[in-house]
Amino acid sequence: MTTDIRPFGAEAIARAGGLVGEGLPVAVPTETVYGLAADARNAAAVARIYAAKGRPDFNPLIVHVPDLAAAEMLGVFGTVERLLAARFWPGPLTLVVPRTGDCPVASVATAGLDTIALRVPGHRAMQALLAETGAPLAAPSANASGGVSPTKAEHVLATLDGRIALVIDDGPTAAGVESTIARVRDGAVEVLRPGPVTAAMLGEASGLPVSGVAGAEIVAPGMLASHYAPGKPVRLRAKDFGDDEFGIGFGKVAGDYQLSAAGDLTEAAARLFDALHAGAASAKARIAVAAIPDEGLGAAINDRLSRAAV
Repeated sequence: MTTDIRPFGAEAIARAGGLVGEGLPVAVPTETVYGLAADARNAAAVARIYAAKGRPDFNPLIVHVPDLAAAEMLGVFGTVERLLAARFWPGPLTLVVPRTGDCPVASVATAGLDTIALRVPGHRAMQALLAETGAPLAAPSANASGGVSPTKAEHVLATLDGRIALVIDDGPTAAGVESTIARVRDGAVEVLRPGPVTAAMLGEASGLPVSGVAGAEIVAPGMLASHYAPGKPVRLRAKDFGDDEFGIGFGKVAGDYQLSAAGDLTEAAARLFDALHAGAASAKARIAVAAIPDEGLGAAINDRLSRAAV
């Protein structure tokens, strides 16, 4: 298969819509990372996502929809979930809710769970593709499973070239890390995966306590212990870098790739996966990353780094 790359525009969206209609996945940018999108109602199409990524079939996918009304056709929303949706959608928050009784999403997309992970994306390309297809789109990150998530079109090609038909190129993504995933349970908001919407933001919007979730059970995307692997050993919280290490710097710690010389966590998040891709492509045998403060968006950055280092 030849992988076509087209710049974002009406022609690219029409081509992508046609491929989705044929049951084929296409790579499209969101505000977080590039996603590999297919019709979530089509079990064969979703299976092709898993096949292209080499993704374990017990790991559920996020289903993207254009708005809250469309989300409520697929999942059961309570008062708190609606508050969070009103505050953060469209945007980088995924909500895990029970499937509706007549939810048309293929069970393979939710890994057979009785819940569904839903997000309303803010990026123009994904919204345009949702409008073109009229379908809920299952869309995990557009890379080989377990590898570094793509924030540029060329990152998609690094692992999926020849395995998918089309990549829509709309430049680097803004957030740079995947969406926050949360669910409401037992009078609290549980953060299943940290992301751009922080625990503090969720608590302020919901008025509920916010906690993480422990345990090995896979209840949402992105919960595998080993993930985002660049194919080389990764050392964290480095104060300096060895001769055989590709150094990823932050703040006063400089390196081969600087996440943010100013110590800006938003800038660092946007550059994180590009840095890991650069380290993977370098001639050096190892990767080392400077310490990142574990506060606000730093929690999401450190979550991704800890999984990359497993």
